Amino acid sequence: MNALRSIVMAFCMFSRIPMPTIEWKNENMRWMLCAFPLVGAAVGLALWVWQLLSAFLGFGPLLWAAGLTLLPVAVTGGIHMDGWCDVSDALASHASPEKKRAILKDSHTGAFAIIMLGCWLLGYAALASELPATGRTVLLLGLMHVFSRILSGTISLVYPKNDAEGLLRTFTLSADKKSAVAILLILLVLCAAGLVLAEPLPGGAMVLGGLLTALWMKRLSAREFGGMSGDLSGYFLQLAELVMLACCVILKKVVLL
Repeated sequence: MNALRSIVMAFCMFSRIPMPTIEWKNENMRWMLCAFPLVGAAVGLALWVWQLLSAFLGFGPLLWAAGLTLLPVAVTGGIHMDGWCDVSDALASHASPEKKRAILKDSHTGAFAIIMLGCWLLGYAALASELPATGRTVLLLGLMHVFSRILSGTISLVYPKNDAEGLLRTFTLSADKKSAVAILLILLVLCAAGLVLAEPLPGGAMVLGGLLTALWMKRLSAREFGGMSGDLSGYFLQLAELVMLACCVILKKVVLL
């Protein structure tokens, strides 16, 4: 029953999908990060519906790519994009880790947050427009959204946290850390295998891109912020998906050469 409550809480926290009201207490959050990848599966389902609609109505590459870009934001409510914007603002300040953490808490939106949001949306949509509107594309992207959330949940549990209080610290303190990490690692292997089986070269490149981004995130979080936070987890997820999508597109182009 706690596992079911954790799933509901994961969707309540990380998506805009309507869910029953669950009491906000530690035992209900115990497996929430393990359930986090299910939100990625919901994003994949939304993309599958979009692919069917695109094929039926004959959408062009631009509209197809816009759906691939905006549907994940719609399903998640932009919660991870908020982290992307906050961290982009903080990094642009070139200030001390303490000052950067203060910027993360600031509710105001800075110029660099808006600039980097535009860059992310433009880059993601441009890359997505290079992918055909097929079921194979949706399979790769759906697995990508699951894989990025497995990675995000894993590094949130494993990487050192900064001194700031916040939701990430609450989630990780509530979790059964060893068991949660073990479950996430099993899911990581299964999802990576799924990506490789779907399309060996592009899928393998996506796995490698996501793993390298996760390794880089450890260095960035420690050096620039003194450890991980909720905003940094969101920043990582958006960056990992952009890198993985780029790896997919580039390898597909290389295979066609």
